[in-house]
Amino acid sequence: MHDDALVNHDFHCPYCDAPLTFVIDTSQGSHATWEDCHQCCAPIQLKVVISPMTGELEAVLTGQDDDIL
Repeated sequence: MHDDALVNHDFHCPYCDAPLTFVIDTSQGSHATWEDCHQCCAPIQLKVVISPMTGELEAVLTGQDDDIL
C-alpha cells in the first residue's frame, strides 16, 4: 500500500449525526465494510466505489447497519 492510495473521507454518522473522518484505502478497489462511530459506537455501513480505470475514489455511500446500499 502506498500513502497516495489513502484518502480521507469526511461524512456524518447516520445515527447521531456526529462529524467523522475515515481513511479509505483506494488500493483495495471497490468494497463494502463496517466502521463504528467514534461518538455513539453504532455500526456504520460503508460502500466504497473505486474507478476501475483510474483507481480514484468515485463515491462512498454510508448508511445504518441494516440499510441496503
